[in-house]
Amino acid sequence: MAIASLLSARRMLDAAPPGDGRPVMLLPGLVNSDRSMASMRRYLNRLGYRAVGWGLGRNLGARAIGAEGDRLIAQVAKLYTQAGERVTLVGVSLGGIMARFVAHRRPDLVREVITVASPYAGDPRATRVWRQFQWLTGEQIDSEGVVARRQEIARPLPVPATAIWSRSDGLVNGLICRSPDEPGLRCIEIRSGHLGVQVRPQVLRAVADVLGTPPERSGA
Repeated sequence: MAIASLLSARRMLDAAPPGDGRPVMLLPGLVNSDRSMASMRRYLNRLGYRAVGWGLGRNLGARAIGAEGDRLIAQVAKLYTQAGERVTLVGVSLGGIMARFVAHRRPDLVREVITVASPYAGDPRATRVWRQFQWLTGEQIDSEGVVARRQEIARPLPVPATAIWSRSDGLVNGLICRSPDEPGLRCIEIRSGHLGVQVRPQVLRAVADVLGTPPERSGA
């Protein structure tokens, strides 16, 4: 149904602001790979951005990116070097949480962060997948290292940030997918379930509109 809705929404999607060629890296959600972000990648490239996947296979948390995110940071640094400018990170669910992590650790590499249905601002138990997260990633949500990382990720970012979220998410509490008290954070509410959120026309257009905001207003 989501793919069919993309076809019917083509006119709305094509009316988005044109891209400027900037590098954009797309980070998939838990267990997903770059294939899950193919529709968004094609759409952003059609608009004129340089959108790429993260290139780290399935998102299995620290198993995919390294305990300190070193593999993911290396991928962002590689794109930064290739493009000659800072990279915009767009992450879905766990991918958005990771995007915020990279932006905190290496703000010199990151232009902007856009999270989609990413429950970074609250207790992981406010999701229906925290047990699956522990099993798939091998990390315990109450371990000292994970708690410290969660606290770091939830802090205000040093780069412009947008949180796209939904009250009707179903798998995670939409209210912890944004932090209203974060200075400069732009919060965009949508109506969508969690599964397949990255191919919803409303989400694609919201991402395109954020990317199309002039730099001096981004994150305002």
